[in-house]
Amino acid sequence: MKIRKGDEVIVIAGKNKGATGKVLRVDRRAERVVVEGVNLITKNIKADAQRAGKESGRVTVEAPLHVSNVSLVEDGKPVRTGVRVNDDGTKVRISRRSGKEI
Repeated sequence: MKIRKGDEVIVIAGKNKGATGKVLRVDRRAERVVVEGVNLITKNIKADAQRAGKESGRVTVEAPLHVSNVSLVEDGKPVRTGVRVNDDGTKVRISRRSGKEI
């Protein structure tokens, strides 16, 4: 998977198309990412008697998106990524648009 935690991404498909944000979490097995401020849902939370102060109510949280619906951002535009092997043998992600390291 070419998307990692902390990357700046743009949503390229779905109801939130065009929205940008930072990746908070990556689930490699399910191929899903959680993006800050994107794909918000409302959850109903039950009160927890074991922890004081935890009341019931409604909470807005980010839901996961499939990784195919997001793309890395460079200069406000979506970019495809590639991998280049440096002389010392390390792999780095590069932007296909500009050739710069990500």
